[in-house]
Order: sequence, then C-alpha cells, then structure tokens
Amino acid sequence: MRFISPKIDYAFKKIFGSEQSKEILISFLNAIVYDGDQVIKDLTIVNPYNPGQTLSLKDTYLDVKAVLVDGSIVVIEMQIASMAAFNKRVAYNLAKAYANQLVKGEDYPRLNPAMAVTITDFILFQKTEDVINKFVFQEREKKFEILNQELQLIFLELPKFKKTLSELNSLTDKWIYFLREAAMLEDIPESLGEVSEIKFALNLANQANMTVEELDIVDRRGMMLQDEKGRIIYAEQKGEQKGESRLILRLLKKRFGEISVETSIQIQDLSIEDLESLGEDFLEFDSLKDLENWLMER
Repeated sequence: MRFISPKIDYAFKKIFGSEQSKEILISFLNAIVYDGDQVIKDLTIVNPYNPGQTLSLKDTYLDVKAVLVDGSIVVIEMQIASMAAFNKRVAYNLAKAYANQLVKGEDYPRLNPAMAVTITDFILFQKTEDVINKFVFQEREKKFEILNQELQLIFLELPKFKKTLSELNSLTDKWIYFLREAAMLEDIPESLGEVSEIKFALNLANQANMTVEELDIVDRRGMMLQDEKGRIIYAEQKGEQKGESRLILRLLKKRFGEISVETSIQIQDLSIEDLESLGEDFLEFDSLKDLENWLMER
C-alpha cells in the first residue's frame, strides 16, 4: 500500500472533509480537542470535499468546516509552512466564522461558540514542548475566563511529536502519528487499524483507491506547497545571513579599518556556516591580509 500525505492540505480535505468523513472527523476532534473523551457525538461538514475545484496557493476553501449538534462551529486547517502574521490570520478566520453566523439585524444571543483547530508542520511556540496548546479568553493575571469558551484557538505542532509506533498509548497519539507518518507506511499497522476511524482514514488515503486526477492534484498541490515552504526557508536564511554578514563587517572595520568593496562582497556572499566560522577565526587575524587568505580558502 502507498498512502498520500495528510500534511498536504488537499489530501487533508479529502480525508477529513469528504461526505463520508463524518465519523473520521468526530474521532479526530475528540482526540485533539477533548483528549480522547467522546464529547462530540455528531456534526455536519458544511463545505465537503470537491475534487473538481481549481487550486492555487492562496485557496482557503481547503479548510475543513463543521457544525456540531449544539451549533458550535469548528474550522480545521493544515499548514505546512509558516508565513507573515500567521497567528493573526488564524485569529481572523476564527473571528470571521464566529461573526458570519449573524445577518444584519439578528441578535447576539444567536451566536454559537467557534473553535479553530490549526495543525502546523512547523514549530510555532518555542516556549513550550507541548504538542497541543489550547487558548481561550482569560483575565491576564488571575486567569479566570470570559465568554465561557465562546472562542477557542487550538494548535497542534507536528514536529514536536516524537513517539514511535510502539509508543502510541492514546487515541490522541494515534491520530497525531497518522498525520505525521501516513505517507511513510507500507500497510495499516495493527495499533492504528484497531481504531476504525483511523483505518477508514488510511483507506481514503490509499493511493489505490484514488482516481488518476486526484493523484495528479495531490502531487501538484504537494509540489506547490513544498516550493512555497522552500521560498520561506530561503528568505529566512537570507535574512539571517544578511544580519550576520553586517555584524562581521562592523567588527572587522572596527579592528582593521576600512574594508575594500571586493572583500565586503565576498563576506556578504558567505554561507551562514562560513560566517559563523569567520566570526570565531578573525580574532586570530593580525591584518587584512590574513582575512584575504582566509577568504581565498573558501
């Protein structure tokens, strides 16, 4: 067996947002939001998967949206690469889902709670090692809540999950492992297959059960998203490289005086690793000639 990666938002939409995905989505949300407790009994997927829709990197319809039996709204999104103001975008989507429940003239009591569940394939919160982080409105110091969990932000960071297949103990573990590793599996492991909803999700992700058109769209979407991720990483590295080279040049000028334009350009073109080495080695230089010899060796 070969499985498509749920990290690709199009594949995520097919697995969790198809007409037949209700039980899958219920199990997943109970695992991620309620630690495996069977709180959610039923829901309606309001924007089901449509393989015929045109794709672009800016599409947002690939989010999965559902309404629970109590009227609560849930927006679920898979994001493989960070972007500028990402947290603000998540907050905006939650606020929009909440506000769009009312038409002009309707009363505020008609508003139902809204929740955004965001899965990232990058680390979002450096201050904690927790894989899942949940946010509600609280008083800043005394921590008591307002709005009675009317608005919730829930984040799942896949890179922080380190458990192997043999270490999976809970429904939450198994769903996170599915998201991380499905594309690497060659069959359905027993520990995952014993959860009927995960077994069904793997069958939906099985390439043998997909049309040629669907597989082509998944491949193209995956390449598009990986290219975008690569551009973001490259821009971050260039920014870091630029800052490092400026610092090194300032230190060199302070020690040796004016640096030639040619030497400055050579330093600005160095990789981050070489800049870090230069930052250590230049303390042993006695003159600009030592710097020039060092650069010639690179």
